[in-house]
Amino acid sequence: QVQLVESGGGLVQAGGSLRLSCVASGTMISLNAMAWSRQAPGKQRELVAIITRPFSTNYADSVKGRFTISRDNAKNTVYLQMNSLKPEDTAVYYCGRSNYGMYDWGKGTLVTVSS
Repeated sequence: QVQLVESGGGLVQAGGSLRLSCVASGTMISLNAMAWSRQAPGKQRELVAIITRPFSTNYADSVKGRFTISRDNAKNTVYLQMNSLKPEDTAVYYCGRSNYGMYDWGKGTLVTVSS
């Protein structure tokens, strides 16, 4: 059974940085594309960043140049480095593993950016 456990969320001031981590079990992240998405209160979920095999990345326009997705296959962990955070980045952030065109998602970690 696949488990994805996110951590690293918290409260940060605008302009600050956070690094989210996602530890996977029951799967090898090296075999799948991995992603981060987010959902703000009252808004639809937004796909934020994707990393495919081996290390190709794509980002939503809203975070391009500020967020970086990476993976450590030895640790079976995916990261999301978030810099220059803005209040509109406030959301629950979810880690996902691609699975035949869909994603299995973790339970999320809350990021709150104060102005």
